[in-house]
Amino acid sequence: MAVILIVEDELFIRQNAEWAMEDLGHSTLVAMDLAEALVHLSASRHIDALFVDIRLSELPFGGYDVANQAIVLRPGLRVLYTSGGLLTAEMSGGFVGGGQFLQKPYSAEQLGESVGALLH
Repeated sequence: MAVILIVEDELFIRQNAEWAMEDLGHSTLVAMDLAEALVHLSASRHIDALFVDIRLSELPFGGYDVANQAIVLRPGLRVLYTSGGLLTAEMSGGFVGGGQFLQKPYSAEQLGESVGALLH
C-alpha cells in the first residue's frame, strides 16, 4: 500500500500508530522528533505520507515544523496531522501537504479512513 512516516514523541501512541498502520497494510517509518524525521526524509526511500503530532514538545511549532521541513525536502508529500486538542481554524491555517486532521484518541478504523482519504 503506502509508506507512512510517523512522527510522535509519546512512545505508546507512536507504537500504536505504527501497529495500526501496519495492520492496514502500510509500511512505516517512525521518528520521535524532528532530527529522526529528517534522517528518514533525507534518505532516498520513497515516502507517501507524513503522520505527525501537532504538539511535539521539543519544537516551538511542533508538528508544523516537521511538516514544513518535510514539504521542502519532499514536495508533494501528503500530511496527516493529529492532536488531542480540538481542531481550530488557527490550527488548520498552518496545514501543508493536503492538511488532513485526525483527533486523538482515534480508532484503527478512523486512522485507516483518514489515511485512505489523504492518499486518494
